[in-house]
Amino acid sequence: MNFRKSQGTILIAALVAAPSILGQLHAQAAAPTSVFGYKTFDHEQTVEEKFLAVPDASLAGQELKILTAAPHMAATPEDHKTAEYVAEKFRADGLETEIVPYRVLLNWPKAVKVEAWDENGKLLMSGPTREHVEGDPYDNDPRVVMPFNGSSGSGDVTAEVVYANYGRLQDFKELEAQHIDLHGKIVICRYGSNFRGVKVYLAEQRGAVGVLIYSDPQDDGYYKGDPWPNGPWRPETGVQRGSVQYLFKYSGDPETPGVASTPDLPDSARVSPAGNQPHIISIPISYHDAAPILQALKGASVPQTWQGALPFRYHIGPAGAKVHLLSDQDYQRRIIWDVVGKVKGSELPDDLVIVGNHRDAWVYGAVDPNSGTASMLEAAHGVGALLKQGWRPKRTIVFCSWDAEEEGLIGSTEWVEQHMADLNHAVAYFNVDVAVAGPDFGAAAVPSLKQFVRELTRLVPSPVTGTVYQQWRLEHPSSEEHRASDAPKVDESEVHMGDLGSGSDFTPFLQHAGVPSTDIGSEGPYGVYHSTFDDFAWFTENADPHFAYLQEMARVLGLEAVRMADTDVLPYDYVAYAHAISSYISSVKHKAGENGLSSLDFGPAEAAATRLASAAQRVHDLQTAANGDLAGLNRTLRSVEADLLTDAGLPNRGWYKHTIYAPGEYTGYAAVVIPGVSEAVEAKNAPLATEQLRVLTQALDRATQTLESAK
Repeated sequence: MNFRKSQGTILIAALVAAPSILGQLHAQAAAPTSVFGYKTFDHEQTVEEKFLAVPDASLAGQELKILTAAPHMAATPEDHKTAEYVAEKFRADGLETEIVPYRVLLNWPKAVKVEAWDENGKLLMSGPTREHVEGDPYDNDPRVVMPFNGSSGSGDVTAEVVYANYGRLQDFKELEAQHIDLHGKIVICRYGSNFRGVKVYLAEQRGAVGVLIYSDPQDDGYYKGDPWPNGPWRPETGVQRGSVQYLFKYSGDPETPGVASTPDLPDSARVSPAGNQPHIISIPISYHDAAPILQALKGASVPQTWQGALPFRYHIGPAGAKVHLLSDQDYQRRIIWDVVGKVKGSELPDDLVIVGNHRDAWVYGAVDPNSGTASMLEAAHGVGALLKQGWRPKRTIVFCSWDAEEEGLIGSTEWVEQHMADLNHAVAYFNVDVAVAGPDFGAAAVPSLKQFVRELTRLVPSPVTGTVYQQWRLEHPSSEEHRASDAPKVDESEVHMGDLGSGSDFTPFLQHAGVPSTDIGSEGPYGVYHSTFDDFAWFTENADPHFAYLQEMARVLGLEAVRMADTDVLPYDYVAYAHAISSYISSVKHKAGENGLSSLDFGPAEAAATRLASAAQRVHDLQTAANGDLAGLNRTLRSVEADLLTDAGLPNRGWYKHTIYAPGEYTGYAAVVIPGVSEAVEAKNAPLATEQLRVLTQALDRATQTLESAK
C-alpha cells in the first residue's frame, strides 16, 4: 500500500462528506492583508470566500459522468449533445449563452489497415487490433472510432520499415549518420519527447511514404507499473490517437489561417490546406501490433538510448520486415460547436476575462478534456451563485467550451480569429485542459502572471491537507524566478512554473492575439491518454475517486477569473517578465557561441531587456500605489503583451506572432523562447539570427516605451 495515497484518500473522503472541514482549512491559510492589484482586499476576500464555498465535488462527478457517457469526437451528434448540455448548465448559472458553429475541414477514417510480413513472406500481424481489456465497461461501444490520426494523408503503400526511436530531429540525424536512406520507406517510431506531428513532418521531409507511431511500454505501459484495469498504465492494445497537423505552422481550420471559418464563409475565401497538413500516411498503433514488426527488424542494433521495454533487442532495419499501410480518410467540411457564456461587467464591460476548456475527445475523454469541462462547469456554478447573491464582476467574464481542439485547436482558433478586435481588451485567458489526471497540481503562464497564480493558490484548500500552494511546493522542486523587489516574499524560492508552448487552447490567445495567458492542471500516473480507456471507470479508479480534485481545480480556475475580473490594477509583473527575457537572451547567446556564431551581436537586445526591466520596476511602483488614472494605467499595462508581437510573424510561419514564446518547429508542444532567434541559431543561420535579433529588440523597445508612458 502506498501510504501517502492511502492517507490522502481517507482525508479526501472526509472533506467531501464534511464541507465544514474545508472551511476550517481555508481559515488556517494566512488571510492576505494586501493583494497586488487591489487598493484594499477586504471586500474581494469576502467575495472569494463565498465563491470557494460553492464548487461541489459530487456535482462535478455527476457532470463528468454525463459528459463521458458516449464517445464524442468533434462534429459528431454526440459532440453536439455535449454542447447542448454545457449550454444548459451555463444558462442555469445565469450566463448569457450561445452555441457558436464553425465549418471546418476534418477527416474521419473510412478504412485503416496495417499488415506486416517478415523477409520470408510470413504474415507477422494484421491490424489495427481492437482496443480491449477484460473489465472495462466502455470499450465495446460501437461508436468508438478506430485508431487513426487527424490530418493523416490517404494512400495505400507497401515498403520496408526503419525504426526511428522517438522521431526527434536528433534521431533522424542519427539515421543519416548511419547512412540509412528513408526515401520510399515506412518509419516506425514511438510516442514521446515531441509532438506526433513533428515525427511525421521530419519523416516526410526525408522522403518516407508512411509513419507508424506506437506507444512503447517503457514510456506509458507496464514498465511504469500495472496496466489498466489493474493499474493506471496503458494496456497492450491501447492506442494513442491524435492529430498530426503541422501545428507549429498554424493552428485551426487548415483552409482558413487568420480567418474565422464561419458557416457562411464562401469557398473562395478558403486556401489549400497544404500549409499545415502532412501529405503522407500516418497511423497510430498499440505495442501489441508494433511488437512483431520491431522484433522482425534486422540491421544495426539500436543505440542503447533507443531501446524500449519490449522483451527483445531493437534493431533499426530496414531489412527484416515489410509493411502495408492503407489509409482511406474522408475529408469534409464539418460543423463544430463552441459554447460561449458571458457575465457582463458592471464597470468595464469591454474588458474581457476569458476562461476556456475544450469539450471534444477522441473517444470518451474523461481526463482529456472533460475533467477540465467538469471543473469549468463548477467554476461557472460558483460565479452563478455569486450573481444570485447580487455580485457583479467589474470586467466581463467569458466561459468558453471549445470544440475540435484535438484536431488542431480548431474551435478556439476560429473564435480568436473572429474576435481579434475584441481581444485587444482581453486582460487574461485562463486555460484548463487535462484538469485532473492525478493529485499533483502544476501550472504554466506568461511570466507576468506566474506570481498571480501562485498567490491565489494560497487561498484554495487542498484535498490532502493545507492549501493547493503548500502541496504544490511539496511536489515540485522550487526554483529561483525573478520577482519585483517589493513583491510578496516567501521563506524560500518560489515553486516553479512552466512556460507556454502549445498543445492546448491558450495558443491562439497568446501567440496569435497577444492575450496574457495561464494553463493549469493536476497530474498523476496517466497511461491511457487518447485511448478508449480514458473513460469514467479509469478516472474513478485511478485519478480522482471522490472528485475532490475536480473541486480543487474548479476553485483555482474560478478564482483566477473572479480575482482578475475585479482587480483595481491589472496584476501583471513585468519585472519578472523582463528578467525572464534577459535570461532567455543570455541562454541563446551561449548557444550561439557553441554553434560557431559568436560574432552575432546580442548587445542591442541585451540593452533593450535591461531598459525594459527598469521601466517595469517603475510601473510596478505605480501598480502598488494604485493612485490616479487607473483606467489609463490598465490600458498601458494591457498593451505590453501586444507590443511583444511582430506583424510579420515568425520566419516561415507567420501566423505565430509572439517574439518571446512559440511552439518549436521540431518540438511542437514544448515552448521555444525568443523563437525567431533561437531557431535561427539552432540552424546556424547567422543572417536570419541577425534579422531576428533586430525584430526582438524592436519588440522590447516597443514594450519599454509603452511602460515609460505610464502615469
